[in-house]
Amino acid sequence: MILSGPILPAILRLAAPNAATVIAMSVATVAETVFVGMLGTDALTANAYVFPFLVLMQTMSTGAMGGGVSSAVARALGAGDLAGARALVLHAVLIALGFGLFFTVLMRACGPAIYGAMGARGVVLDLAVGYSDTLFAGVTAIWLMNALLSAVRGTGDMARPTAIMLSAVGAQIVLAYALTQGAGPLPTLGIAGIAWSAITASTLGALASVALLFSAASRVRPAMSGVSPSWPMFRDILRVGGVAVFFSLQNAIAVVALSAVIGGFGAVAVAGYGIGARLEMLQIPIVFGIGAALVPMVGMNVGAGQISRARQIAFLGALLAGAITGVIGVVFALVPHGWSGLYTADPALREATALYLQRVGPTFGLFGFGICLYFATQGSGRVLGPVLAAVARFGLVLAGAALVVGLGGDYATLCWTIAAAMVAYALLAGAVLAFTRWRVPQRRG
Repeated sequence: MILSGPILPAILRLAAPNAATVIAMSVATVAETVFVGMLGTDALTANAYVFPFLVLMQTMSTGAMGGGVSSAVARALGAGDLAGARALVLHAVLIALGFGLFFTVLMRACGPAIYGAMGARGVVLDLAVGYSDTLFAGVTAIWLMNALLSAVRGTGDMARPTAIMLSAVGAQIVLAYALTQGAGPLPTLGIAGIAWSAITASTLGALASVALLFSAASRVRPAMSGVSPSWPMFRDILRVGGVAVFFSLQNAIAVVALSAVIGGFGAVAVAGYGIGARLEMLQIPIVFGIGAALVPMVGMNVGAGQISRARQIAFLGALLAGAITGVIGVVFALVPHGWSGLYTADPALREATALYLQRVGPTFGLFGFGICLYFATQGSGRVLGPVLAAVARFGLVLAGAALVVGLGGDYATLCWTIAAAMVAYALLAGAVLAFTRWRVPQRRG
C-alpha cells in the first residue's frame, strides 16, 4: 500500500487512527483545564504558566524527535535494512532518556526563575513551581512513551500506537479528576494531581509500547544483543529530530514574543490574541494526524528509491491538511465568537479575538499546508529547509510587528502582518519541497 498503492486512500487510511488520538488529547486538555478551574483562580493561573512547557515537551518528543525516529526507521525499512531498523529503536530510547533527564534538571533548577520572569507571584508562583517540579521529575516517561510509539509508527503501523495512546489518555483523564479533586481513598493533590496523572499515564503507555515492540505483532523487534551505541545511528535520528526540535521551540517563542509586542496595545489585546493564537496552535496537532502518516510513507519510498512518488505523497498530504485547517480558519473567521465564547463573555475580549481571527483565520489553511510539509519532509531526512521556512515566518512576523509599532499602527494592522507572514510561509515551504534534493540512503552494513 505504501510503496505502490493509490496515494490518497493510503494517506487517509494511515491518518484516521492518528486523528482519533488528536481528538482524545484535545479532550484531555479541556478536561484537565476544567478540573484545575474547580480548584480556584490561583490554580488556573498557575496552570497557565506551566502549560506551554508541557505542550513543548509533547511536541518536541512526538512531532520533532519522534518524527526523527519514525523517519529513520521508515527509511531503513524502505531500503530493506531490518537490522538497522532494529538497532535504531535502542538508539531512540537512549535519546529519549537523555532529553528527558536534561529537561528534568533544567526545569527543576530554573523553573522558579522562569515562572517569576513570566509574571507569577506569591501563591500562584508557589503553585506553579509545585506543579512544574512534579511534572518534570517524571518527564522522562513522556519522552520514552513517545519515542517508542514513534518507532512503531515508522513501520507504517498507526492503529496499535493509537490504541495505546487512547488508553493512556483515558487513564490520564480519570486520574486527573481523581488526583485533583480527591476520589474514594485518594486525597486531593491539588494542581500537582495533573502532573501525576500525566506521568502515570505515560509510564503505562511506555510499558505497553515495550510489550508491543517485543510481541509477535511487532514489525521491528528491538535489537538487545550485538548492538552498541553508534554515532551514525544517533546522527540518523538527530539530523531530523534534532533540527526539528528548533521548530517546536520557535513556535513557542513566537507566541511569547508576540504577546510581549502586543502588550503595547493593552491587556485586552494580549488576552484576545492569546485566545486566537490558541486556535492557531491547535492546527499543529490536527495536522500531525496527517503528518505522522506521511513520515513512514515518504521515508519508505525514499528508502526504496522512489523519490518522485515520495514528493507526490508529501504534496498531496499537505494539500489535504491545508484543506482541513483552511475550513477551520474560515469558519471561525466568519463566526469568531463561536471560539472566543468558549473562554470569555467579556465583549471587549471577544472583539479583540474577532479582530485576530477575521484577519489571520483565513490563512490557517496555508499554515496547515506548511506545517504538513514539515512533517512529510521528516521522512526524507532533509528537514532543515522546512525548519528554516518556519524560522523565516517567525522573523517576518517580528520584523512586521516592530514596523507596525514603530509607525504607530494599531492591533488590527498587526493582525494583517501575521496573516501576510502565513502566506509567505506557505510559499517558502512549497519552494523547499520543489527544490530540495532527496537522496536514497545507503544500506548499513
